[in-house]
Amino acid sequence: MRVLLIEDDSVLGEAIRDQIASDGHSVDWANRLDKADDALAAAAYDLILLDLMLPDGLGIPFLKNLRGRGEVTPVIILTALDQVSDRIAGLNAGADDYMIKPFDLAELSARIGSVARRYAGNPNPLIVHGPLQVDLAARTIRLNGKPVVLTAREWVLFEAFLQRPEQLLSKSQLEERLYSFETEVESNAIEVHVSRLRKKLGAHVIETERGLGYRLGHP
Repeated sequence: MRVLLIEDDSVLGEAIRDQIASDGHSVDWANRLDKADDALAAAAYDLILLDLMLPDGLGIPFLKNLRGRGEVTPVIILTALDQVSDRIAGLNAGADDYMIKPFDLAELSARIGSVARRYAGNPNPLIVHGPLQVDLAARTIRLNGKPVVLTAREWVLFEAFLQRPEQLLSKSQLEERLYSFETEVESNAIEVHVSRLRKKLGAHVIETERGLGYRLGHP
């Protein structure tokens, strides 16, 4: 997933960024709302993490504006505002979840996964695909009952295919999910990850449409 983090606290922002990156996702970090708008204009995001008190404005009007212009990207609010009225305002503005600071980073990872599954149309974290048994919440895979270990990026890439089983995903779409603006992407990075997934999960787990992209193979 490609995540936009909107947070002006440098210490917390670094901790959140590192946590999400360790989960295999790409993260772009904006410490102001105007920078967040620039990022949203330049890239497609799978999730937005939004603080409510930014140097150049408040998060609630920003979120209302996003929803008002048809932006459906899921949003998780991260804030120290802990009153029930604050939570109600955030959810009514269009947020999908609301976390109060300080929070456990592992819980943030779990909340991100839960929101992503809901938007992918499969809130059930357990998926069976041929000989593969996948637990999206625990981030585990078994092949014919035996555990398979994936790297963080391999996991995120395979999860992208599971979330869109009938959809052809282009190389550029996959790169956007895996890499942020600051990351230098090698030209064959996606091919390398796909090759490794095939070696671990089966030669036909991902199909190639030459010149077009990749899709999840038939079970």
